[in-house]
Amino acid sequence: MPCKDTTSQITVILDDNDCLISFDYSKLTCQKTVGGGTGFEVFCRGKSVLALTQLEFSDLVDSLELTGSEEQFLLYLEWDALEAALDQYHGSQREIDTNRYQIATIAYEGNQVEIQQLVASPEEMPKLIPCRKRVP
Repeated sequence: MPCKDTTSQITVILDDNDCLISFDYSKLTCQKTVGGGTGFEVFCRGKSVLALTQLEFSDLVDSLELTGSEEQFLLYLEWDALEAALDQYHGSQREIDTNRYQIATIAYEGNQVEIQQLVASPEEMPKLIPCRKRVP
């Protein structure tokens, strides 16, 4: 992310069997997609909430064959936000930072559920490296 404003939102769509139809994770201020190029959203489609909340980050990095640190960081943001949204939706007993992750709305329409969650910036941001200094 090129700017320091990383306040974001995730919109999760589930079917009536609590399986993922899709999710969109983007910056709140400009709707710029966060991640998106990792293949994580495609990997998750059709999986149950239970299966999604049991995914391990390191296993995902291997499955999606992400070798770059930026790709892995963006995957981490997507994975963490999706897990927090699904845990809160299902009332999980796992500890969730509710100051950082806040459910905005849960809407039931027809045969699907839409969950919108706001994601505050992490307290400590990783060092941002300007594009001109990155080594391809």
